[in-house]
Amino acid sequence: MAGRIRDEDIAEVREKARIDEVVADYVTLRPAGGGSLKGLCPFHDEKSPSFNVNPQRQFFHCFGCQEGGDVFNFLMKIDGLGFAEAVERLADRYGVTLRREEGGDARADRPRGPQRSRLVEANKVAQAFYADALGSPDALTARQFLRERGFDQAVAEQFGIGFAPRDGEALLRHLRQRRFSDEESVAAGLVAIGRSAYDRFRGRLLWPIRDSSGDTIGFGARRIFDDDRIEAKYLNTPETSLYKKSQVLYGIDLARREMARTSKAVVVEGYTDVMACHLSGVGTAVATCGTAFGDDHARVLRRFLNDHAEFPGEVIFTFDGDAAGQKAALRAFGGDQNFVSQTYVAIEPSGLDPCDLRLQKGDAAVRELIARRQPLYRFVLANVVKKYDLDRAEGRVGAVREAAALVHSSRDTAVVASSFAREIASLTGMDPADVQVEVKKAAGRQAGAGRGPAAPHEAPRPPVPQLPDLRDRRFVLERETLKLVVQEPGAVARTAPDLGANDFTHPTYRAVWELVEQSGGPGAATTDWAGRLREHAGDPAVASALSALAVEPVPSKRGADDAFVANTVYRLQELTAQRRIAEVKSRLQRTNPVEQTTEYNRMFGELTALEQHRRQLRDLALGAS
Repeated sequence: MAGRIRDEDIAEVREKARIDEVVADYVTLRPAGGGSLKGLCPFHDEKSPSFNVNPQRQFFHCFGCQEGGDVFNFLMKIDGLGFAEAVERLADRYGVTLRREEGGDARADRPRGPQRSRLVEANKVAQAFYADALGSPDALTARQFLRERGFDQAVAEQFGIGFAPRDGEALLRHLRQRRFSDEESVAAGLVAIGRSAYDRFRGRLLWPIRDSSGDTIGFGARRIFDDDRIEAKYLNTPETSLYKKSQVLYGIDLARREMARTSKAVVVEGYTDVMACHLSGVGTAVATCGTAFGDDHARVLRRFLNDHAEFPGEVIFTFDGDAAGQKAALRAFGGDQNFVSQTYVAIEPSGLDPCDLRLQKGDAAVRELIARRQPLYRFVLANVVKKYDLDRAEGRVGAVREAAALVHSSRDTAVVASSFAREIASLTGMDPADVQVEVKKAAGRQAGAGRGPAAPHEAPRPPVPQLPDLRDRRFVLERETLKLVVQEPGAVARTAPDLGANDFTHPTYRAVWELVEQSGGPGAATTDWAGRLREHAGDPAVASALSALAVEPVPSKRGADDAFVANTVYRLQELTAQRRIAEVKSRLQRTNPVEQTTEYNRMFGELTALEQHRRQLRDLALGAS
């Protein structure tokens, strides 16, 4: 049996797979200086970018959540892949032929169930099958549906739209012919199992739903026949290892680059609205797939917007003007704090959605709809206020109280409360001072509700020992030295062969150095030195530190030349000498020179030698600077 992938092939994939290209499929990256790139971390929610990618070192590291590693680690973490799957996926992308060792178990490092690559391929085959079926006689109703909405054959091909034949096993037979097992077809969400296997989508118009890299991961299917036994207007692929509806945005593959360029995103309500926007020149439009816009969707958008305080952008929601649209706007307002970007709403006065608007008034009308956006908070407050009879005192008071409660569901409450109060006063005709009082009362009510009942008395728990922060000032030289060991091992081996574990006082930094020594020291470094060290790091804290050391720029305008390396190492060793001097002085003070004359004289001689050594290191450091 063919076993594990050969090491030389893994090394070739690692060498050819550019980590910046792979990460850019998921995160908008911007230059961060020193050859590094920076963006919002895809592994935790953050307001300012702390996710760094170093293309030269082929490493990533987030200084917020401490995730880090090489290109394989990134794919394994973000897509839930096993190591072999990550290697296979990148080998396919970068044209590397993988060979396997004889013997062993190739499945040992794979998760159970079909491989992700097989599920992606099954969806790709299904998309082509559905697209071809759209041209069949049975798909006449589907083509008419598209034409009635202003979408011709060329547009259908552009968006990959297809038709699921009414025959309940057409796709199943096709997938079997293409050598997909029923297990793979079911896992991909394309086939369901009842008394027997059958096509999940039958007699429906289909939109392929793709991830940010362009892989088809699922489908949205619209009912077009009156005799369709399933009455739901839309069906979507069920939850699979590829398709997570709370994280999927239709059109993200088309919109992501324009989002990054403009720092804008437009969120619409349906597939045809996304199509209409893109065809009208609004290239940042996306839509959720069978679920409301939620926190996970916001996190996906923020990554591609690079949404943080230095580059605040815009997120524009389009909703229908009916009650359902107003409810959706209120829900979006509730998640407003997910964004640093300003949030807006765009609603056509006539109530038309972008698709119907384009059909009736043309492309320019869609662009004008987006341009006429208004702040989301203003729209929500206006809709709250108009529910009340403002000609009556109790109506005005009710409107103010409900609107005031909304102020404290928004972000930056302390900052916006005053301006919101003025907005509410303007809408209701109430005195701004009275509104401000009501806003403060609402804040107090929500703060009290948030505290909840007091917890019963518990015995105090012993404190858990915490390691010092790796970025503590005391360890700056240790960090800078290890950055050179990881990034420029050859220069360290030439200029500082006598580094040792005693030069590192932070437990994590000392563990990193010990790992370096176990690997043969800086002089034994080969290609992918940082990756090799991280691979052998048994402690997650050490592995995280290594990825950080690999991506963090060296603070030298002239680069890590021998003089810079020597200066850094000599300064670190001077600190080691100072610590040793302090230890000897302490022991000397505790030693009686009369009763312990020999020991006292020995330590005094040691102290004199250490002082001389420290001065030499100081001179060497100054000479190298």
